[in-house]
Amino acid sequence: MKQSETGPAPDPVDVRLGARLTGLRAEHGWSLGELAERTGVSRSTLSRAERAETSPTASLLNRLCAVYGRTMSQLLSEIEAEPAPVVRAADQALWEDRASGFVRRSVSPPHGGLRGELVEGRLAAGADIAYDRPPVPGLEQHIWVLEGALHVTDGDTGHRLGDGDCLRLRVWGPTRFRCPGPGDVRYVLMVVRP
Repeated sequence: MKQSETGPAPDPVDVRLGARLTGLRAEHGWSLGELAERTGVSRSTLSRAERAETSPTASLLNRLCAVYGRTMSQLLSEIEAEPAPVVRAADQALWEDRASGFVRRSVSPPHGGLRGELVEGRLAAGADIAYDRPPVPGLEQHIWVLEGALHVTDGDTGHRLGDGDCLRLRVWGPTRFRCPGPGDVRYVLMVVRP
């Protein structure tokens, strides 16, 4: 990272993401206060994310996606170039939530004409991510564990997944992804919009 007189320069992905978040809020005609009421996130946190003063967490992006009616992959794809039919491994977009130990790779970025996408997720041992609601109600998810252990909670139902296990569900309420350890978990998430 390039150091400036006021601190480290913001990550270019965070800058593009902040600009897109600002644009979405403007498209809806909402003030920061109105967006804060709709998401339950403080105005200052929203403002810092829009100005790329902080890298948004997965939980924050999920709340924003819910009010804007987008999946997280859709939002992240909107800050990237037009998707190609073949996405080479070296060109797959990575996004990291450093606070939670979550790394997300867009294996097949979403496209406006298609409903499905593939994402690779990695959670560090002990990582725990809770989403208060799906970005799109009724979102279909298939979670296939490649290696490690993953605990997924869908509403009040818990699922313990290990190597090779696959969980299929439609998401209507809160979910939680937790890596109990001792090692990291790597999984594929197939997302299909309703």
